[in-house]
Amino acid sequence: MSDVNSQFLLSLLIIALGYISKRLNLVKEQDGEGISRIIFNFTLPSLVINTFSTIKVEPSLALIPVINIVYCTFLAALAVFFFKKEFQKNKGVFSMTSVGFNIGLFAYPLVEALWGKEGLKYFGMFDMGNALIVFGLCFFMASYYSSEDGKVDFKELLKKISTSVPLLVYILTLLLNVTGLSYPKTVLEVTGILSKANMPLSLLVLGIYLSFSFEKSYWKSMFKVLALRYGIGLLVGLLLFFTLPFEPMFRYTVLIGLVLPISMTVIPYSVQFNYDKKFVGTLTNFTIIISFILVWIIGLAVS
Repeated sequence: MSDVNSQFLLSLLIIALGYISKRLNLVKEQDGEGISRIIFNFTLPSLVINTFSTIKVEPSLALIPVINIVYCTFLAALAVFFFKKEFQKNKGVFSMTSVGFNIGLFAYPLVEALWGKEGLKYFGMFDMGNALIVFGLCFFMASYYSSEDGKVDFKELLKKISTSVPLLVYILTLLLNVTGLSYPKTVLEVTGILSKANMPLSLLVLGIYLSFSFEKSYWKSMFKVLALRYGIGLLVGLLLFFTLPFEPMFRYTVLIGLVLPISMTVIPYSVQFNYDKKFVGTLTNFTIIISFILVWIIGLAVS
């Protein structure tokens, strides 16, 4: 068995463990929220600190978050056009689930297993742009379509961006890296221990949230969003992969990044703005399955 197949099999087994544990009532889906908070506020920031504190960040990497932001803004414009005839609530659901990616819970554990810290460096930069999209553009679209008058709570939007622990840690750690400074030794030792828990916890949470219960009434609406996300994602991803004049890891990051699952933050957004939470959860789960297969195929191609 190739290293790629082996890594994906191990990842799949951990996801399956989370799913089976939920089915046996050893854990509940609500427990996934608490574990997710631990990941986003502790293990993921710790992984970022350890990754960016021990590697050199090339200037070309600054283009990766820009690509993410430009692409998602373009995709948002397409979503507004494609879904303009839908009901107001549907516009909100379809638009907010068309942009943003699940990097912290989905991409990081797979990338770490396949490429180690070198891969995490690239996806960390991709996630910087993604954080602004998820807490900025995605929130904006969800808020805008939730009311008939199209009002947006900009105070809440700014709060979400300014209190995102992973985003703040990305910025601080990157600044320390480029200025030649570093965290105290104790911080690096503590975060080094915490970062090791990020991969298994992230994969377990994916399994806990995973559901194979799909209502037939959702299929048509799901297809619209999936066609937009993966159709455009694959098209643009392959185009950039074959045209960008950068090293292979840079181009694989963009290609894989544009076909990642929907960000898990759309679930609390659906609750906050009174959207169909079950539909959003079903769609999110479906993208996890599709993206896992796509990333596995790309991983095999890389090897």
